[in-house]
This record gives sequence, C-alpha cells and structure tokens, in this order.
Amino acid sequence: MLPNLETEVEEIKKNLKGVEDRREMLIKGTRDIVIHCSKSIVSLHNGEIHNADQFIKKADESLRNLKDVAQEDLQKYLGIAEQELVEAKIFYCIIQNQILLNLQELKVSDASYIMGLLDCVGEVKRLIYDKIRLGNSDDIPRLFDIIESIFGSIYPLSVYDNLIPGLRKKLDVARILIEDIRAFIAEEKGRSDLIHRFDEFEARTSSRSDNPSV
Repeated sequence: MLPNLETEVEEIKKNLKGVEDRREMLIKGTRDIVIHCSKSIVSLHNGEIHNADQFIKKADESLRNLKDVAQEDLQKYLGIAEQELVEAKIFYCIIQNQILLNLQELKVSDASYIMGLLDCVGEVKRLIYDKIRLGNSDDIPRLFDIIESIFGSIYPLSVYDNLIPGLRKKLDVARILIEDIRAFIAEEKGRSDLIHRFDEFEARTSSRSDNPSV
C-alpha cells in the first residue's frame, strides 16, 4: 500500500522552505559581516583603533548568531565571513603589536583561519608602504618578519589545495607580495643611504667653503 504522497511531499516542501529561509538569512548576514570587517581594516589603516574595535565586535556578534542559523547543513555559507573576520582580527593584533590569535580563540574552520591569515599579507604590505612613505620605518622589520612567518608556516599545507580550494593560489599571491615588499624595502634603503652620503658630502663641502684654510 502506497503512503500518502501528498502528505510526504508537503512535509518535504516545508523542510526545504526552512532550509531556503535559513540560507537567505546566511547570505544577507555574511554580507553584513564582510562589510563590518572591511570597515574595521580601513579604520586600522587610518589609525582609528576604537572604530575598528567596534566594527570587529559587530562582525563577531553577527557571526555567532549566524552559526546557530547555519547549524550543520549550511556551514559552507559561513566560510567567507569567517575568513574576513580572521583577517580583520589578525590585522588588529598586528597593528596593536599583540600576539596573533590562534584557531581556538577565533573559533572558525581550519580553512577560514588559513585563508584569513594569508589575506593579511596584503594589508601588511599596504601598511609597510605607508610607513616608508611617511618616513616611519622603525616598525618595518617586525611587520616583515610577521608576514614571512605567516607564509613560511602555511606553505607546507600547499599540498592540501584539493581540500582547501584556492590555497595554493593565495600562497602564490602572498609570495609575490612578500617579494615586492622585500624589493621595495631594499630600494628605499639604497635611496636612504645615498641621500645620507650626499648629505655628508654636502656638509663637508659646505664646511670647507666656510673655512678655506681647512
């Protein structure tokens, strides 16, 4: 004897509608998280630490709420939001010269943690360039060491690109960014040394002009 198919189909439809509603909530919610994280990073570059902290807190709270919505079946929709939040929080730690948050503290997936860390390399590159242009180079060795450490630590995972799609590409981008920074720093150092030698030469020349007997 056949089951009541109309009843069964109606129940399935109800379940699917619930999943679809949750999916829509996740799409909108994760979009808002990405915006908050982007604003926090902009604030950090502008030295607006308080604003950055507020945007990160909003993103953090939203992500916690969305995890309840995602449950087990829709976790994949949280990936980008988690990744952006990792980037924002790690960059915040770098700016504030704090120990970088670990996977357990961030409470995100392995893939989101790795990809978010690699995304930070681009933000640190921008920060280094800004500091050099402003003549504030004291902190550059620390910043460069951090991104080299991030890249070196994650690089062995490149063999798992099939499990973390896009990982190898992000590693390639990070490597190019680091090499660009290295070249830029070397160029600026060479220019700075040249200017210093020129200033010394100019000072000696000026001294001799002021005192012809020397």
